[in-house]
This record gives sequence, C-alpha cells and structure tokens, in this order.
Amino acid sequence: MTIRVAVIGAQGRMGHTTCQAIEAAPDMELKAQIEVGEDITALAGNVDVAVDFTLPDATEANVHYLIDMGIHAVVGTTGWTEERLDRVAQRLERDNLGVVVAPNFALSAVLAMRFAAQAARYFESAEVIELHHPNKVDAPSGTALHTAQRIAESRSHAGLAPSPDATQIGHEARGMDVDGVKVHAVRLQGLVAHEEILLGNPGEQLTIRTDSFDRQSFMPGVLLAVREVINRPGLTYGLEALLDL
Repeated sequence: MTIRVAVIGAQGRMGHTTCQAIEAAPDMELKAQIEVGEDITALAGNVDVAVDFTLPDATEANVHYLIDMGIHAVVGTTGWTEERLDRVAQRLERDNLGVVVAPNFALSAVLAMRFAAQAARYFESAEVIELHHPNKVDAPSGTALHTAQRIAESRSHAGLAPSPDATQIGHEARGMDVDGVKVHAVRLQGLVAHEEILLGNPGEQLTIRTDSFDRQSFMPGVLLAVREVINRPGLTYGLEALLDL
C-alpha cells in the first residue's frame, strides 16, 4: 500500500526536509505541498495522511479541518497545551482516525526523555536546559516541557522532596518552573535543536544530552509516525508510544 501524504507548511525548514524524505520513501507518495495560510480543504479524498509543520496558532485548527475531511494527521508543530490536546482527543472519540502529536521526532531526543524519566527518581535535583536556533517562536520548547513533565512524574511517584534551592534574590534567573522542575531556554545563532538534562546528588552529577545538528535527524521519526498513524485511532502524544521501549 502506498500512503498518500500532504505536507502543510511545506516551505518551512522542517516542511521542506519532510517533503524530500517522503519523496524518497518507497511506500509513500507526496500528493500535496501546502504553504502556511493556504486552503487545505482541497486535500479531501486525495490524501491519507497530512503532516503539519506550521505555526502554533494555526495547527489545532488545521487538525480539526483534517479530521473533518477524514485525513489522519501527524503534527510536529509545538505550542500544544493540555486543553488543545483534550479538544482533539474528544473529537477523535467519534471518528475512526488517528492523530500523532510529537514534541520531537528525533530518536535521540525521545530516548533522552525516556532515560531522564527513568533516572530522575534517584537524584535530589533535576533541571533541563534546551538550546535552539533564534527563529524558534516558542520557549521553552515542547520537548523540554515534555521532558520536565516526565521527570516531575517520576519524582512524584518516588516520593521525592522538591529539588533544593535557596534562591531568595533573582528568581527570574532560575528559569520556568514546570511541575517543580526548572527549565532554561537558550536561543543562539548556529544552533539547531539541543537539550541537556542535569540530575544531581551530593558529590555526583548525571548529564543526559541530545543534539540534532541537521533536520535530517527528525526524518526517521516523521516517517515512522506517518506509517503508524493510520493504524492508531485516537490521539497519540509523543513518539515514544510508537517505539518498542
């Protein structure tokens, strides 16, 4: 079976690289390339899966339009909140369609999140630093938020106390608090997508780091999601759900 695919946001960096990857995949056909703001209703009946790499303000509406047209969706656009995810999940309860929303498609990043969640219960302190190119519109990144949430869940299940922090002056320098885990965002020319997870105990530190130097690093995950979403009705959040972990 050849999967008919459309890419929404095709002229962006991620969209352009995704188009190339789909064209090179033997089991896929690139049926449409849609630019941000263009009408997507023409995709009805012509596409099996649409990949969305647009903007946070547009991506939820795009997903609802795709569901209306009977098209499965793979979403790499960040900026999703629990409320937005819940609205999509509720829509999918009455539709036999699949939507995959992934904070990060790089396999190294997915594994780093998993390793961090496994290790977090053994350390008193945990912080996340994410580093991206300066054209990224959201901060912290969806990957960093997801990482911090997974770490916080692990710490909570282990009954750990809050990370020690005696800061009394300059709280704004301590980063964003995500369920008790501090997250710091760096925006710098020359970067692509990077994350460093710091876990500390008295006398020791564990550092887990993932680096994407090129957007090609995301393509195996994107193609995996396109292949899997057709057989996964409902909302799937995170690429790890598609991997044998």
